[in-house]
Amino acid sequence: MASGGGPLTAAAFADLLDKLGPYEPALRLAVGVSGGPDSMALALLADAWARARGGRVLALIVDHGLRPASMGEATRVAGWLAARGLETRVLPWLGEKPERGIQAAARAARHALLEAACRDAGILHLLLAHQREDQAETVLLRRAAQSGADGLAAMAAVVERRHCRLLRPLLVVPRARLIATLEAAGQDWIEDPSNADTGFTRVRLRNDLAQAGDGALAPLIDAAAAAGEARASGEARTADQLARAVVLHPAGFAGLDGPAIARSSREDGLRALAALLRCLGGGAYPPRRDALDRLLTTIAGTGAGRTLAGCRIGAADRNGMRLVCREGGRTALPVAIAGAGETLWDGRFVLTLDRPLSAGPLHIGRLGRDGWRQALEARPGLRAAVAQAIPAPARAALPALWDGGRLVAAPYLGYAAPSAPAVRIAFRPLNPLMPAPFGSVGQAEFAVV
Repeated sequence: MASGGGPLTAAAFADLLDKLGPYEPALRLAVGVSGGPDSMALALLADAWARARGGRVLALIVDHGLRPASMGEATRVAGWLAARGLETRVLPWLGEKPERGIQAAARAARHALLEAACRDAGILHLLLAHQREDQAETVLLRRAAQSGADGLAAMAAVVERRHCRLLRPLLVVPRARLIATLEAAGQDWIEDPSNADTGFTRVRLRNDLAQAGDGALAPLIDAAAAAGEARASGEARTADQLARAVVLHPAGFAGLDGPAIARSSREDGLRALAALLRCLGGGAYPPRRDALDRLLTTIAGTGAGRTLAGCRIGAADRNGMRLVCREGGRTALPVAIAGAGETLWDGRFVLTLDRPLSAGPLHIGRLGRDGWRQALEARPGLRAAVAQAIPAPARAALPALWDGGRLVAAPYLGYAAPSAPAVRIAFRPLNPLMPAPFGSVGQAEFAVV
């Protein structure tokens, strides 16, 4: 791919974005816009692409509130885009900001705000403006952090999230071409001063790469593409392995055929265990490799159970099957149910309430021993029925509806007090057992001319 500074044409952008489909007929796209050159160019290109197909774009502008001028800048960006006919929305990051790790916290808050806005608007595709230099910086950051092979694949072109798909169509496009695109359109942009703050590791890497020139970027992009292809291939093998070795219960626990996992290659076995533990434990990151390695050795035989990543891995039965469930004492704190809509608890269960509560506030939290006792006192016949469906070790971490210390409902037990509101609780983990395959972008497939 050429790295010159000419504008990115509509045809070249369409080639990039078309490959990340499919898209619905009456399509709506959301674009995360910071006001910098990358996201401003993406907003203009996406708007033209959507209009040509009878669709619309919603520009989402996050105001992090980290600088006094940020709100004024967000308003200015919204005005620029509105003047071009784009629908815009400013999303403020409210609340206290951390003193340390501010870039990571801002990134997490930004993604949460953008995805929530897509959910509220019913938009399935969220475009982000990470480009070629960003991808190279990510590779260097992951190398410095000694990431595994999967981490070195850097950013994916397509990521399936709970409420939308994250699309990064510009990962092979140099920043110079995006600036040239804005200049050709007569569109200004805003430079964030934090992007020049060498107190941040990413900024220092960006400066080093700029001095090294394109010769340093190309090998990093190629390395990310190769690692992405290897990751996608590994994930396909893992999906097949999990389908054969794991029986996932809708109440959030699983049966694991340990010997079947252990018969695979070591790397594939570790990947499968990490996926299972993240799904059932709700963790943001996979367990450490050394801990996974010990667990893989354990489940290959008939050894006793153990715990890892907030999960309990039971002892093997005569067929080598093991119960894997959430540790009851490691679940999240109860979460208040404020009104109608969805409430996520413990990174695994979603409670849906169709209408606001008519009485006082309720909470969703773990069933625990006390909840089990209350359910049995109210309906003694539950013990025999539940014993057939839900093993004892998995019961404590089941979701339950509480009014203070009184159990109101435990859907997976089939229990509800007479006063219980109509709610639905479903196992919808933030980390699916096997998410959509890694969407890599290769130089050859996504060449921009």
